[in-house]
Amino acid sequence: MHRNRNGVAAVAEKMRSNSRGLDTPKETRKRFLNRPRPNPDRFGSATENFARFMGTPQFLLYMTVFCIIWLCWNTFGPAGLRFDSAALGFTALTLMLSLQASYAAPLLLLAQNRQDDRDRVSLRQDRQRAERNLSDTEYLTREIAELRIALREVATRDYVRSELRSVLEELLETTDGQELTLHKRKPRKPPENTVAMPKVQPAGRKPVR
Repeated sequence: MHRNRNGVAAVAEKMRSNSRGLDTPKETRKRFLNRPRPNPDRFGSATENFARFMGTPQFLLYMTVFCIIWLCWNTFGPAGLRFDSAALGFTALTLMLSLQASYAAPLLLLAQNRQDDRDRVSLRQDRQRAERNLSDTEYLTREIAELRIALREVATRDYVRSELRSVLEELLETTDGQELTLHKRKPRKPPENTVAMPKVQPAGRKPVR
């Protein structure tokens, strides 16, 4: 009985190990030939450069010169060295230009898509920057309002001057009153214990009786 339980547990453990859950990634199938995986950034930058060059006057000038040389060589060149028949309407040149046009359209679309992605990212960054600036502006507005409220309770220069002027006037009034009271006071009598000093007459003068 114990052996049977051990055997059932081993089989269950083996089945659990073979079974894959949702948290286990699925293994990729092995391929005989590796799939080409070009670098999207490098390929995209190359296509953008080529698409940008196709929209320049230099490309149009080079393409015009190339077509003129092609037509002149296959029209007036030696018959044995001509590779495109003028009687067939320059079929090779037509095919080459069609191939170039068929590749130019996807390249232009790819460059446009990359530009759209960059514009989307820049718009997102501009939106985030605008939101940040708005929050900073609101914060500064609240701080300025708090400073204004605090400045209302602070004494201004005119208020301090008026208070000092009033205090100075009060001090002057009190000092004037004290001087008046001092002048109105009677002279104090000398005490009885004191002995009067005899007056000394100056020389050459008669005593006054």
